[in-house]
Amino acid sequence: MIPVLGLLVGLAAGLLLHPAVPLAVQPYLPIAVIAAMDAVFGGVRAVLDGIFSDKVFVVSFLSNVVVAAFIVFLGDQLGVGSQLSTGVVVVLGIRIFSNVASIRRHVFRA
Repeated sequence: MIPVLGLLVGLAAGLLLHPAVPLAVQPYLPIAVIAAMDAVFGGVRAVLDGIFSDKVFVVSFLSNVVVAAFIVFLGDQLGVGSQLSTGVVVVLGIRIFSNVASIRRHVFRA
């Protein structure tokens, strides 16, 4: 229940305060959000499978975001930022859809 309340408070704060994202961070934010979504859906899947660990979730969440942002940063430095960003989105997208499919099978038994 605490994570749900935290999410609601964070969403409300974001909608009410309209925080500005610094220009230097803007290319990395979408990739970081997708990496965070991957960790969240993986956490939900682990809860439903009965193997959830809060330590694993936190480490997964932080490492996914840092590694994804680093890959995009490296791509920007090499001049191929959009190609590496696309690669990160594809890989994490596949993982997200795989986790969502597993969650769906678990919830609906189908």
